[in-house]
Amino acid sequence: MRTHIPWYWRALATITVLSISIALAGWVYDAGRKIAGFDRHETEQEMIALRNHVAELMQETSKLRALANAGESTVQIERTAQEQLVRQVKALEQENGRLKEDLAFFENLAAAEGKDAGFTINQLRVEPNGNPGQYRYRMLAAAHGGKKDREFRGSVQLIVSLQQEGKSAMITIPSQGDPAKGRFNINFKHFQRVDGTFQVPFETRVTSVEARLVQDGVTRASQIFAL
Repeated sequence: MRTHIPWYWRALATITVLSISIALAGWVYDAGRKIAGFDRHETEQEMIALRNHVAELMQETSKLRALANAGESTVQIERTAQEQLVRQVKALEQENGRLKEDLAFFENLAAAEGKDAGFTINQLRVEPNGNPGQYRYRMLAAAHGGKKDREFRGSVQLIVSLQQEGKSAMITIPSQGDPAKGRFNINFKHFQRVDGTFQVPFETRVTSVEARLVQDGVTRASQIFAL
């Protein structure tokens, strides 16, 4: 006689295996370094591999979402197992979205070969960090076109737009006299992931953040994120 194993435990076991997909972010990062080197043959191979991984992840996410929806109408399912399943589906969907963004970024980076040299900010995101007045930001800073040995040596600057009691204001982070401004310094040749936190007065509301790459006092790239 075969022992019956509830479907949701099989689903959770599948999710455990699928969670290994989270390691794709690191793999994509390494692949991006190859793409940023602009080897045309390697670039095409990496693009094909990335697209295949995106397709596989989308397929598995759809299956898990269907399982989670089916579980809602099955009274025998343990609530904790169902909640865990839903959380894992959400995590996979978020990772899938991030993977798509990275793929688009690397495709654009490769397409910029031979164009004028410059720097860009991509995928800027800003969100509350859980503590009053504290926010977390993340982005991809990249060099494009020109010589392969170009290098950015500068810093990240944030222009934060605020509202307080109906009045608008702007602050620059880091400020001129900030003793910790060194943590905003960055150096890279091809691209670099950048993330950090900043603090604003508790009673204010952040409406938008402009991130800038500043080198020798000159803004080389910028991007705005509206909250």
